[in-house]
Amino acid sequence: MRFLEEAVRNSAEEEDYQLWSKYKTTGNPAIRERLIVKYSSFVKYVAGRMAVNLPSSVEYDDLVGYGVFGLIDAIDKYDPDRKIKFKTYAKTRIRGAILDELRMLDWTPRSVRQKSKNLERAIDELGAKLGRPPEDAELAEHLEIGVDELHHMLDETRVGMLSSLDEGDPDGEGGVTRLDFIEDKANITPQSNAEKVEMARILAREMTTLSDRERQVLSLYYFEELTSKEIGRILGVSDSRVSQLHTKAILRLRGRLSREQDVLMA
Repeated sequence: MRFLEEAVRNSAEEEDYQLWSKYKTTGNPAIRERLIVKYSSFVKYVAGRMAVNLPSSVEYDDLVGYGVFGLIDAIDKYDPDRKIKFKTYAKTRIRGAILDELRMLDWTPRSVRQKSKNLERAIDELGAKLGRPPEDAELAEHLEIGVDELHHMLDETRVGMLSSLDEGDPDGEGGVTRLDFIEDKANITPQSNAEKVEMARILAREMTTLSDRERQVLSLYYFEELTSKEIGRILGVSDSRVSQLHTKAILRLRGRLSREQDVLMA
């Protein structure tokens, strides 16, 4: 059975390679259209994954539409001879196209970062005081706002959780991107490796301090790679509520990790 599965997989990969080679050689628009249709479901998957970090006012269908432009760009620029899987290559292009369109529509990084920091601080302070993750009503009272306003803040803050490696640093100089700040894996030192191991241990510990529902959301999103709609169906809540739970959990973890990192680097 395993041999048969491997043979089918190899056959499919060879068929894909032949299709790509034929398109790159001829530029046949019919083949291009075939490739767009073939990978359209992948655009929907990427858009669904990104939707968890966006306000409910952003339509999923719009994200898919933006992502199709990224797919087309990826198809035109993909080189099958580089032996990189197309989905791996296309994912960055699709995400980038969606983010580019969102930035043109309404991208306010400074205000978003400030709200994110305020929420992160409040969740951390109240969580330390209560000895557990705060409920929405408790967090709203701590911030002296209504629960509806808190949910609105969480919706807005979700935007700040989206990032693209080719997105420029809004506070930096022109031409600087997040790629410039990624650690060079070839220059990993014993100290940096030890810090990474320690931060992983701290993260695993802090995960246990989240509520059961928050842990479920993170597990289904990051390990099972489900979309917010799929998670919502499993948990019996709206996809908007899934996004709010995701945002609260990430802000809490980010606050705790930031504090621990300061201690490690002191």
